[in-house]
Amino acid sequence: MNILLTGGTGYIGSHTAVFLLESGHTVVLFDNLSNSRCDVVDRLESITNETIPFVKGDIRDTSLLSKTIQAHKIDAVIHFAGLKAVGESVDNPLEYFDNNVGGTISLVRAMQENQVKTVVFSSSATVYGEPKYLPIDENHSTSATNPYGKTKLFIEEMLQDVVAADSTFSVVCLRYFNPVGAHDSGLIGECANGIPNNLIPLISEVAAGKRPKVYVFGDDYPTPDGTGVRDYIHVLDLAAGHIAAINFLANEKGWHAINLGTGRGSSVLEMINQFALSSCRSIPYELVNRRSGDVASCYASAEKAEKLLKWKATRDLKSMCASAWKWQESLK
Repeated sequence: MNILLTGGTGYIGSHTAVFLLESGHTVVLFDNLSNSRCDVVDRLESITNETIPFVKGDIRDTSLLSKTIQAHKIDAVIHFAGLKAVGESVDNPLEYFDNNVGGTISLVRAMQENQVKTVVFSSSATVYGEPKYLPIDENHSTSATNPYGKTKLFIEEMLQDVVAADSTFSVVCLRYFNPVGAHDSGLIGECANGIPNNLIPLISEVAAGKRPKVYVFGDDYPTPDGTGVRDYIHVLDLAAGHIAAINFLANEKGWHAINLGTGRGSSVLEMINQFALSSCRSIPYELVNRRSGDVASCYASAEKAEKLLKWKATRDLKSMCASAWKWQESLK
């Protein structure tokens, strides 16, 4: 299949591109480079020994999307493009709705113009809000608590309405938990602009001596060691989940929401300790007060993904931390 990846030079998009190419698909990367770098294309070509088409553009540009779909005879879309920082979304909600929701409307219009009816959407576990039970399955109520999460939820609901209006559409909304790690080559990984928002890039920079310590927000949660517990999933497992979703949609119509997680939680201190072992570096940390809005524990039920997609996460914390450290060392 010829597959368009919006946000294709980003963290998850770039790793998925590798898996798609290795699976025999053709990919086209579409990105405005607002949160990624152009040299990712060169790195991907080094990993795959393939020439990869790249279009620099904004997903709100319906005309450019339509021309790209036509020029490359696109069969399906994996939609990664979107702004993704929770704190930033609170400060700039209109920008998030304009880019994420408006951009998705633009994309679906371009798809409709060209009779492309298959899309895998990069959603998020943030659509569940505060967990009412664990593990979180897809029947859990949805209730996003910040503008970023609301855009993901709104897009999911919009795509559901598109499918209701046009039964020939096929949609999978993949609800990610906490992606971490990097490609085994060390050539691609998670790039943070400024202070990282996520735990592993922060730990990586402390291990590399770029930051003095990791601040651990709260040590009095009802968890085994008092620190927050999350479902960390290796980005390569996540990439494999997208291949499974594309394969699933080859024979299925309708709208489907599916979790991608490991099914188990790991604490902040577990991650710090494992990263110290993987990097052979000391990771100084300081315990500070809880952060507003954080929950004690959040991890997935991944049974639906295993049943429908025939997919299951296989990589452990050791693999996640070792690959993230290899990527960090390549940035020197």
